[in-house]
Parts: sequence; structure tokens; C-alpha cells
Amino acid sequence: MGSFACIMLSNSYPKCSFGDEISNTLNCHFPEKFFFQKPVNVGHSRLNFGPVLVGSNVEEKGTVEMGEGEKKRFKWIEIGPNITEAQKMAISQLSLKMTKRCKALVKQIICFSPEERSLYDLLAAWVKIMKPRRADWLSVLKELGRLDHPLLLEVAELALLEESFEANIRDYTKIIDGYGKQNRLQDAENTLSAMKRRGFICDQVTLTAMINMYSKAGNLELAEKTFEEIKLLGHPLDKRSYGSMIMAYIRAGMPDQGEILVKEMEAKEIYAGREVYKALLRAYSNTGDAEGAQRVFDAIQFAGIFPDVKLCALLINAYRVAGQTQKAHVAFENMRRSGLEPSDKSIALMLAAYEKENKLNKALDFLIDLERDGIVLGKEASELLAAWFQRLGVVEEVELVLREYSAKEASCEVHSS
Repeated sequence: MGSFACIMLSNSYPKCSFGDEISNTLNCHFPEKFFFQKPVNVGHSRLNFGPVLVGSNVEEKGTVEMGEGEKKRFKWIEIGPNITEAQKMAISQLSLKMTKRCKALVKQIICFSPEERSLYDLLAAWVKIMKPRRADWLSVLKELGRLDHPLLLEVAELALLEESFEANIRDYTKIIDGYGKQNRLQDAENTLSAMKRRGFICDQVTLTAMINMYSKAGNLELAEKTFEEIKLLGHPLDKRSYGSMIMAYIRAGMPDQGEILVKEMEAKEIYAGREVYKALLRAYSNTGDAEGAQRVFDAIQFAGIFPDVKLCALLINAYRVAGQTQKAHVAFENMRRSGLEPSDKSIALMLAAYEKENKLNKALDFLIDLERDGIVLGKEASELLAAWFQRLGVVEEVELVLREYSAKEASCEVHSS
């Protein structure tokens, strides 16, 4: 990806939904060159959308010229009855809020077959006959998104070239983000290049979407390069840009580099989201870096985030993997003192810690303490405990100890009453 000459245009991050209108629209006239030099050939989706049958069951509605020097013409046709059951089902479930002009296009896309026509021809005919506005385009894209239709991004790309769509930079960002989620790096980069050719200047929002894409694809080098380009914009980095780069380091197995960015954020009084902290904590937890896990756990609280049972369990696991059972137990008790009910997972982690160091008596004391407080073992903890006792061959002995303890507890309660 080449270097960008970028300036900051907006700090607002869009939801990945083409149904959301963007308030600041940038009106542009685009060149005649399109993304696709040939008609898009897209396979059928999981809904098994098939081709529309054109014959005696269709009605010609209009004719559209396809360019000044072209002889090719496209005729708008109504959908006939000879379509597949899947297509009929999809059409029957279309939103009642859509206008007739929008439904007409969505129906055609549902029954679209690249062998019959090109997607560009279909959209061109709709534009010529229906004369849509931006709101109509957004309605169509929103419905295709709801249907999870495979042509959503292709339709969106072609819409960018229509003057009636009134494309703005956020529309490009949404397409880039969509390609990123599908791990289609080249398509996303092509969209970014086309955006710049058409006079739009990339901003922090768009580049952050690129970092997310490179991060998920495991390309740390491009993620770092894009992050540096954001810095060159000359505007303060926000929590999403930082968070995206932190996640890139985590996915690359470099949580220490991610933690450096966390500290850099704290110095600027910017704090990452809960999920970013959780991912960083998990990275340290899984490798048994107890010190790193504790630092992140402390940073979570410093950021004003109250740790839940899952975050506490990650800290407990870090000490378990590191073989520091006593500190794991301290973390477990701190969780309880904070008012959190121990989860089955956290209890199982404590038992696994005791098993790792072969501390059966400590485990029994731990279980007795839980029983005293009315905490019942769940499936995971019970199975772990049973397997451990079976390996030791002390199932009957442990059951006897626990029965004797229960009897003593019951006797104490009778006398106290």
C-alpha cells in the first residue's frame, strides 16, 4: 500500500450499515471508469438465489441506452412466476417500508444471474427509469445487508459512481470495512485507491478500517505502516485507532508492544475499550505472564472499568499457568470480596492450579470453604475434580472426608439453633 497524503476530515466512526445516512455529504462527479471492467461474476449465496427466467412470464417496462457509442441496450423486465422457491421466499420477506422503486430493484438483484446480464446494466436501467435519490440507494443497500446478499458490496461499489447516490468518504469506508471482514484485502485496497483517484482524501476513520483489516489478516507490517500514516495526519489519535493497532500486536503475539500503546494512551488520558483490555489480558494469561496480566488488570481498573468474573478468571489463569497458586487464590478471594459470584470456570481454574502443584489438602480446604458459603460446583469444576481424584485413586477417601465435614456442619447448626 503506497503512502498517503491525508488530512483529517471526520472523527465520527460509522456503523457498518448502508442504511445509516451520513449528515455531511460530499457531492462529486466521477470519471467514467468503473471498478469493474467486466460484469461482476458472483456465485449464488447461501439462500440459493438463482437466475430469473425470462420468457412469456415477463413484461417489458423500458429501454435504456448504455453509453453514447454503444449499441448495447438493456430492457427492464418484471419478475415472472417461474422463479425458485428460495427466491419467492426472499421476495416475500422484503421490508414493507421500502418504496416500490426500491423493491423493484431488490427483487431483480435477488433473481440476478450474471449469465443473463451484467450487474452494471441492471443498475443503469434502474437509475434511468426510476430516477432514484440517495435515500433510495441507502434503502436498497440496507435491505441487501439484512438479507446478507452476496452482491451487497458490488452493488455498493457501483452505486458510488452514480451521481444520484451522492457518494461521500464514509460510503467508501463502509465498503473497505466490509471487504476487510471478508478478508478481501485486494478489493479493499482497490476501493481505497479508487476513492483517492476520485478526489476524496483519506482520514483517520478510513485508515483505521485498513488497520483492522491488516490486523485480522495477520499482516502486522502493513498495519504498522498504516498506523504511522495516521500519525502523519497531524491530528490526535483516538481510542479506536489505538485499539486497532493494539489488537494487531496482540494477534501478532506481541502483547508487550500493545501494552506500550496502552501506556501511551494513559499519558494522554485516553482509555481503550473493555474488549481491547480483555484481549491484552488474555494474551498474557494464556502464556502465563502473571506480571503482565496483573499490570493489565490494574490498568483496567485505572481506566474506570469494573472487572467482571471473566476478567478475574483470566488473571487467575495467568497465575495458574505460572505455577503461582497462592497468588491465584488471592485473586480468587479478591473477586469474591468485590461482590462477584465465582463462576464455574474460575472455580475450575483454582482446582487446576492446586492439581498442577499436587496440593490435594489445599484443594479440599478450598472446596470446604465454598460449600460453607453455599457455592455448588458446576459441570466443568466437577468433571475436573472427579478426573483428578480418579487419577490419585482417592475417590472414596475424599467422599468420606466431605461426608464427615457435612455431618459436623449440620451438627453445629443444630446446636447453635
